[in-house]
Amino acid sequence: QARLVESGGGSVQHGGSLRLSCAASGFSISTNCMDWFRQPPGAEREGVASINSGGSTTYADSVRGRFTISRDNAKHILYLQMNSLKPEDTAMYYCAARYSGWNGCFRDYNYWGQGTQVTVSS
Repeated sequence: QARLVESGGGSVQHGGSLRLSCAASGFSISTNCMDWFRQPPGAEREGVASINSGGSTTYADSVRGRFTISRDNAKHILYLQMNSLKPEDTAMYYCAARYSGWNGCFRDYNYWGQGTQVTVSS
């Protein structure tokens, strides 16, 4: 069965760094589109970064230049390297997967992890 498990969250000071991991099982991350989302306290869930089956990446304006999404297909792990963290980055971070077609990523997400908490203090 398909499963995504996030890890690597924690509490850091502003300006610090964290590397989140998303371990996948039951499906291939290399042939799927993979995304990181986050949900700040009291706010809606928002997209953070994505990577498609061809390796192309997309970032939210708020994290571009500070965050990097990558994957290790052999280890079945999706990563999110977060540098220069700000208090506004505080959120529950989720990874998600959706199918990839000839015309790009499908609209709907098929698999979600349970999340890992990131807290950045000022």
